[in-house]
Formats: sequence, structure tokens, C-alpha cells
Amino acid sequence: MKVIVGLGNPGAKFENTKHNVGFKVIDQLSERLSIPLNKQKFNGLFGIGNVGEHKICLLKPLTYMNRSGDSVVPLMNYYNVDVEDLLVIYDDLDLVPGKLRLRGKGSAGGHNGMKSIIQHLGTQEFKRVRIGIGRPEVGEAVPDYVLKTFRPDQRPQIDEALQRSTEACEDWVKLPFTQVMNQYNG
Repeated sequence: MKVIVGLGNPGAKFENTKHNVGFKVIDQLSERLSIPLNKQKFNGLFGIGNVGEHKICLLKPLTYMNRSGDSVVPLMNYYNVDVEDLLVIYDDLDLVPGKLRLRGKGSAGGHNGMKSIIQHLGTQEFKRVRIGIGRPEVGEAVPDYVLKTFRPDQRPQIDEALQRSTEACEDWVKLPFTQVMNQYNG
């Protein structure tokens, strides 16, 4: 089974914030792949389905961002999922709004959700899709910035990035990740 995790914070208050782009991709995947998020366990909301001969689990941790590993790792352990079958989608301050970067491994880069997952897994060797949200203005605190919605002029780039991220995840179900990286990082 392949597990695709979108990071974010639960609740209507956070629904459209920059920090929740991972949740948005999972929602799009759920709809496109007809895999409803109808199970709540492991501190998360998830659904399991098939895409062709591939079994897929879509997960939205409900632990709040900083404790994402508290949801991801128990689910992986329960279903005996190898770390090579994990893909995590999250926001990245170091990329301009709407830019995608797919990587096969790497550090948390200051992202607390990723720090939690890395700490719980004991490795940085897992796939990720980073979606650029840009940096805050001088003097604006990062926590305030990531918990704001996108400006109207940023929406077209973000909507396209969400769409491309969804497509990249779909492609990963069927193709080697290196091939998907080459296509979407281009």
C-alpha cells in the first residue's frame, strides 16, 4: 500500500490558510480517485482505495501541524507500510508561491510538521512534494504568515500548484518517483 499524506491543521479556522495546502491536495485526490476520507483513527482522517492494481491510503493528520508524526507513523505501523511507500505534501516558505519541488529525501527545512514525521520515523529518506507559499514580509512572524490565507493575486498560481501536485501524486501511484520528479520539477 502507498500512503499519501497532506499536512495541515484541522478545523474551519485553518481551512484556507497557507499551511493547509497539503490538506487541499488530499481533498482533490480523494475526489479524483473516488477514495472518500471516511475513517477516523490514528489521530487522522483517512481513506483507503484502489487505483488500478495499486492500494492507496490518503491521510490528513488531525494532530495539528507540529505533531503530524503522531498520526503518520501509527497508521504506517498498523498497515505495515514501508517508508519507501510514503509521500508527504506540505507548504514551503523557501519556494515562491505556486512553485513545486519534489524530492526523494531531505531535511525538515525548518518545517515543524516534517520535523515531527522525521523524528517519529527515525529517517529523512521519504518522498515529498513541497508547495511554495513564499516568505512573509519583513517584520511579519512566520507563524502569523502561514496561518493567513493567500492574497487574491496569488490564487491562480496556488490553484495551479494544487492541481499539479494532485497530478504528481496520481502519477506516483503508477510510475517510479524519479520519473515523476523529472516531469514535475522541470
